[in-house]
Amino acid sequence: MKEIITLSIGTPKKHSWKNREEISGIGKEKIESAFLTKDGFLGDEVANTDFHGGPDRAVCLYPFEHYGMWENEFKKTFCPPAFGENICAENMLEKDVFIGDIFSLGESAIQITQGRIPCSTISKHNEEDRLLKRIVETCFTGYFFRVLKEGTVTAGSVLNLEERKQEKVSVLQGNFIMFHDRTNRKAIEELLQIDALADVWREKLEKALL
Repeated sequence: MKEIITLSIGTPKKHSWKNREEISGIGKEKIESAFLTKDGFLGDEVANTDFHGGPDRAVCLYPFEHYGMWENEFKKTFCPPAFGENICAENMLEKDVFIGDIFSLGESAIQITQGRIPCSTISKHNEEDRLLKRIVETCFTGYFFRVLKEGTVTAGSVLNLEERKQEKVSVLQGNFIMFHDRTNRKAIEELLQIDALADVWREKLEKALL
């Protein structure tokens, strides 16, 4: 069982980054309880639906261990949910979980669908221009879940692995294929064999094989 460090939700807000105004949902706030639906937590919304949200990206998790690493590298404090995640948790590193893993979380059940494809908003929100580049280089992106069973989640809920569908492709390996190894046909074909893979990743990887 893995305890949650923070549970967070938020709605899109206007931000001023480098004298430019943008609408983003990255600025989430810690909460004590929320109801999780197939489309995400009630009260949690996204601004750009092309790249965020939807049933395959209903819940975002970022591993707590990365916070210390980024703090050491950038010599500043990062506090959850600095990466716009719904859940920050320990012992849930990308290398240790697999696409398709099913976890119970409070009253709900969730399944890993894909690694996160980060955007420049993460750098802007944390005022570190190099952060996005480093996240992509390391593949320490965090990841998304779909919701298999709706229910209430609290800040005291725990993540418990209920079923592991496959052990060939971890989230970290999937991220590496997506970001750095798009010419590796064998690796892509292996990733595409995973039924739980998010549709948007499936489409991108199928195009890479053409």
